[in-house]
Amino acid sequence: MKNFVFIMLLTCLMWAKGFAQETKRPNIVWLTSEDNSIHYMKLYSEDGVATPHIESLADQGLVFNHAFSNAAVCSAARSTIISGVYGPKIASHYHRRQAKVPMPEGLKMFPAYLRQTGYYTSNNSKEDYNIYKSDDVWDNSSNKASWRNRSEGQPFFHVQNFAVTHEGSMHFKHNAFEEENTDFDQTNATIQPNHPQTELFRYSNARYRDQISKLDNQIGSFISKLEADGLMDDTFIFYFGDHGGVLPGSKGYLYETGLHVPMVVYVPKNFRHLVDLDAGTRLDGFVSFVDLAPTVLNLAGVRLPDGLDGQSFLGKGVDMEEMNQRDETYSYADRFDEKYDMVRAVRKGNYKYIRNYQRFNIDGLYNQYRYKQLGYQQWLEKFEKGELNEAQSAFFMPRQVELLYNVEDDPYEVNNLAEKQEYSKVLKQMRVLLKEKENDLHDLSFYPEYYLIQHAFENPEAFGQMNSKEIKRLASIADLQLLSISKSHKKLFKALASDNPWERYWALIVCSSYMKKIPQLLPVIKAIANNDNLLINKVRAAEYLAIVGEQAPQKVMTEALYASQDVTEAMLILNSMALMKSPAFDYVFNLDVSKIRVLSEEKKLIKELMKRVNYLKNN
Repeated sequence: MKNFVFIMLLTCLMWAKGFAQETKRPNIVWLTSEDNSIHYMKLYSEDGVATPHIESLADQGLVFNHAFSNAAVCSAARSTIISGVYGPKIASHYHRRQAKVPMPEGLKMFPAYLRQTGYYTSNNSKEDYNIYKSDDVWDNSSNKASWRNRSEGQPFFHVQNFAVTHEGSMHFKHNAFEEENTDFDQTNATIQPNHPQTELFRYSNARYRDQISKLDNQIGSFISKLEADGLMDDTFIFYFGDHGGVLPGSKGYLYETGLHVPMVVYVPKNFRHLVDLDAGTRLDGFVSFVDLAPTVLNLAGVRLPDGLDGQSFLGKGVDMEEMNQRDETYSYADRFDEKYDMVRAVRKGNYKYIRNYQRFNIDGLYNQYRYKQLGYQQWLEKFEKGELNEAQSAFFMPRQVELLYNVEDDPYEVNNLAEKQEYSKVLKQMRVLLKEKENDLHDLSFYPEYYLIQHAFENPEAFGQMNSKEIKRLASIADLQLLSISKSHKKLFKALASDNPWERYWALIVCSSYMKKIPQLLPVIKAIANNDNLLINKVRAAEYLAIVGEQAPQKVMTEALYASQDVTEAMLILNSMALMKSPAFDYVFNLDVSKIRVLSEEKKLIKELMKRVNYLKNN
């Protein structure tokens, strides 16, 4: 009898110990650096800078060779992360926001689910969401937030943001370039082939790597706090950049330098059973920011809510062999500060497909914050002086509608394969892949931002679903860009004559994308420029007529600007005016600021608009 009691007691104790191990939940820490792509770290690139503290995390965890932001700028990227939802689906992808959007119905920002199950959630301290945040997301989100404020024994999720590598660190003056040395050897810093091969760009490359070294030291100091608290054996530590880098043509653009981020995950000793891989493993499977929310929830043992767009890449139920076969990512770019565009991209394996919906826009269109960087200024100066080769000049020229790159062979995306016959099959496959994604999401950017703010922002996802047929119809008009004029002009004429203003809008954009006179359409386009009941359609018509050299745009565009009573509509009008002023077209505007009605709005609403006004005033 005594033996039986002893065996039962021992069995209960073993069961209790196993249950405790099973129910104990990991802590999760994110170390998020601003404005970093893979191209500048030795962990990923031969000419990158060493990051010993990040590398030490990798030695005890995983390195993701293919991690991607879905957007190339802070607020759009971070809105994707916190929501687990693609930006064009809920209109959270405009940077800087003119208005916030709600989360989709029935879905919370993911830390709220952690809090519901007992986690302490803290964020130090950048948020930058374009989405309304409810009170149940963070226990503390401030520059004093710390896991140390939790209850004893409580699991935690903590985000620590590092700003030392932010774009602002590259806003140095000429005297710094001329007088200050860099720690990183400037002769060892590769200048990408589409940049001017100058001493300034060499200095900028080295200086940026110096900032990454400072970042690594800051991360080392932070990790020492976790070590001091005895947390390393129970804490997953993610390090990743919040989108790509800051050298010209990266942040704000859907090239790999703007999207392909470093990501390392330290796997703690007591939770290695959740990740069935050896320490130090490098993974080739694709992950992106939309996958972070489900991954954290899965590691924490939280049931995934319906409505997330991503999929977990770590934790229970994840087949790591299958995960390492994932090979697709999707990205989007629309407004960055005062600069408008509409670009979408998909990458599958080695191939990257970019769709420029407004190909007449130029990548180098003036953007006040970007052009604080001396590199942007010098790049433009050399273009205007005719001192650049074809690859370097492309930044200031209208683009192709479709771009296709083999990014493993061509990491800086200078060799467009889209028009090469031997890649026609790949091109069609990538085109279909993008179309499927846009149809699934009901991409809201087929309407102008100002219209969405007026009509969709109470429930953007529902608006997209309700208007899915119209969105597909507008997308089909936009796809006429992919056809020759001879095959499209009848459909374009029908769209230009449509009672639907957005069909006219997209038909005008398609005409401008051809960048050629279409004689049979000129009369109707001139009529739209003079008589359309939508100001933006008058502007788009004037834009086309100017692009093909048929009519100067100043009168139509300035009158539309003066007549506008919506700040965001006026910003879009001003974007077309800035394009007309750019070196690609070289028109001069003489604005009477007193006639711009929307300048009477409150300062925070017109902040981005004023950047454009000041640019156009400076002739």
